[in-house]
Amino acid sequence: MRTNYCGFIDAKYLNQMVTLYGWVHRRRDHGGVIFIDMRDREGLVQVVCDPDNVAAFQNAEKIRNEYVLKITGTVRHRPAGTVNPNLVSGEVEVLVQSIEILNASLTPPFLMDDENLSEAVRLEHRYLDLRRPQMQANLRLRYKVAMAVRIFLDQHGFIDVETPMLTKSTPEGARDYLVPSRVNFGHFFALPQSPQLFKQLLMVAGFDRYYQITKCFRDEDLRADRQPEFTQIDIETSFLNETQIMALMEEMICGLFKSVMNIDLPTPFPRLTHAEAMSRYGSDKPDLRVPLVLTELTDVMKDVEFKVFREAAHKPGGRVAALRVPAGGELSRKEIDDYTSFVAIYGAKGLAYIKVNALEKGHEGLQSPILKFLPEAVVKVILERTGAKDGDIIFFGADKAHVVNEALGALRAKAGHDRGLAEPGWQPLWVVDFPMFEHDDEENRWKALHHPFTSPADGHEDLLETDPGKALSKAYDMVLNGSEIGGGSVRIHRQEVQSKVFRALNIGAEEAHEKFGFLLEALQYGAPPHGGIAFGLDRVVTMMAGEESIRDVIAFPKTQRAQCLLTHAPSGVDEKQLRELHIKLRHVEALKG
Repeated sequence: MRTNYCGFIDAKYLNQMVTLYGWVHRRRDHGGVIFIDMRDREGLVQVVCDPDNVAAFQNAEKIRNEYVLKITGTVRHRPAGTVNPNLVSGEVEVLVQSIEILNASLTPPFLMDDENLSEAVRLEHRYLDLRRPQMQANLRLRYKVAMAVRIFLDQHGFIDVETPMLTKSTPEGARDYLVPSRVNFGHFFALPQSPQLFKQLLMVAGFDRYYQITKCFRDEDLRADRQPEFTQIDIETSFLNETQIMALMEEMICGLFKSVMNIDLPTPFPRLTHAEAMSRYGSDKPDLRVPLVLTELTDVMKDVEFKVFREAAHKPGGRVAALRVPAGGELSRKEIDDYTSFVAIYGAKGLAYIKVNALEKGHEGLQSPILKFLPEAVVKVILERTGAKDGDIIFFGADKAHVVNEALGALRAKAGHDRGLAEPGWQPLWVVDFPMFEHDDEENRWKALHHPFTSPADGHEDLLETDPGKALSKAYDMVLNGSEIGGGSVRIHRQEVQSKVFRALNIGAEEAHEKFGFLLEALQYGAPPHGGIAFGLDRVVTMMAGEESIRDVIAFPKTQRAQCLLTHAPSGVDEKQLRELHIKLRHVEALKG
């Protein structure tokens, strides 16, 4: 029977006989004495095989990396000068009495401590990748985060209730994963994008406080922070307003960081309105570690000769804004071109700039190809509003507001980090007072900014029908270091208000009944005021672990093409299965997967 884990064997075991199980991390032959670094989930311990123990030594000679062993031996001090202060077991080693090879291993495709692995190789051999100390640490961190959340919510009266994985397809903002029903020919289930409607029904049912750490599914284009299946900390409560919900969730996140990482987040979290966040930072999830802000210039650009600025200033919903980067005047032409290419990703057609070389020289102290198109009075306003100083560079965005915001907002974060301007540590905040709707110019209709079950702000219910673009909502996002880690809202609990929102979204009565009839009916049976929030567990753990991709904190993730390289899913299925589902593929080649 195992005495303890390898990583826990320390000086308190001196002169004791121990039995350990684990994998061979590395084997070294030093002049007839064989050393084995033996690894399990808790860490490493050094094992020594002396040639005087003939049977054990013969087994040790057969051992290679990743063999599975059972070791029995005596714990002793390491020789002077060989202590490893980086290991719990670093003061001791185990002198082997017996070795049993429980299973051999092929030569692995990579070493467990190799830091330069391609992600494709790692995902193809994920069961080996997960043996690596970094991945072991990441998944243990994930476990600790989930447990801390459960403990907090349990202590505050929340009940864990499971909701269905096979449900109805409803428009919630992303493409559904559809599951054909064999029993109900021609009908489909959808995998849930979130438990949104069910958790509202649980509030109608009187459970008062619900939570669930659950899988959600979205068939959308993938990035480093997206997966087709992801894990959500889903929370809903009755009879609390948005201020009370936010205070409770702020307490939970602060407690989580303290208990798991011993980090004290700055409290209370600052609050920014959505309008202020977009105006100052160009983003509804600004990274407050970066001190740079956008400067509004639309009003002074309406009569300038520079056509790009003038047209944007006159365009409905247009914006001209500036971003001052301190000491950015030292940027090379190539670096500016690289930033120009970067903002093009966000729809910007160019990146005008002014370098401030010497303010006291006026126009002569500035450097820019656009200066000849700008009156001195306008340039003076630009310099005053941005607070420009010698050595700075001022970048400009001019287009529709959403293009300017996305481009300069992204540039703000990138330049801030590139130039070493970002402060260390953690900067949380709440973004509040979101608009109810955003306008889809292509379809010429309003769409819900969060989801269609979000309550309008007090006094804004009439705007749903008269001026939807001005209606604000009771929505709130928790942002941390430039990432949205949680989003929620107070929900609509009255059927007549929900129907108004559907009409504003151009969802007619018949369509509303077909897609949401069960919710509309439930709201008529004494639905309590309720609201909640959902946190992205994968994203929170990724940030805590200091990783770039959520794939590094998920045991078996998909690639950016939504494929599992380990199991080769998705794959083709046989013709019999398709016939049972009454499905016929258009091309035979598709059957090959």
